[in-house]
Amino acid sequence: MEITYYVFLILTSCILYTEAIRFLLASNQRKCLREEIHKNVLVTGEYEIQENGQRADLSVRDSRGHILYSKEEAVKGRFAFTTEEYDNFEVCFESKPMGGGIAQEREVYLNLKHGIEAKNYEDIAKAEKLKPLEVELRRLEDLSKSIVDDFAYMRSREEQMRDTNESTHSRVMYFSLFSMLCLLGLATWQVLYLRRYFKAKKLIE
Repeated sequence: MEITYYVFLILTSCILYTEAIRFLLASNQRKCLREEIHKNVLVTGEYEIQENGQRADLSVRDSRGHILYSKEEAVKGRFAFTTEEYDNFEVCFESKPMGGGIAQEREVYLNLKHGIEAKNYEDIAKAEKLKPLEVELRRLEDLSKSIVDDFAYMRSREEQMRDTNESTHSRVMYFSLFSMLCLLGLATWQVLYLRRYFKAKKLIE
């Protein structure tokens, strides 16, 4: 029972992990954060960019280049979107010089959340008039559903990898058999050719 409880706590801590980072953005530089997110998942982000007299643009794109959020001269704000399919999503900050001179590096803060960590349960409680215990039960229900979805996705990926391995194995086996048949045919042809050659030269009977 204790082991199950600890496993549940570890999974919960992994899922509730908030990806808040700070980094430095130099003048005329572009930096991106890439995240792999499942289908039909709410994604929210909060950002704050230190001002240094230069312009900073923010863009959120998927792997096909579709712009999900864009902000020119971004300083501070939030964004949110729901993923339509499993994909890699990229949050990019780009510093563009304005006027002469080179500005100093600026600090960028980004807090990216997705899944149940992106949901605001206080607003849900107010909208549906839920009690604190009901809110906690709703959160645990969403958490368990998220865990089940993650396990289902990992199982499907494992099945795909197994099918790929089996397909690769069968192709390699057939290619090996074909190579062996080709080598046997070539060796037989060489023996017959040399035998005719030696007979023509009267080296053998």
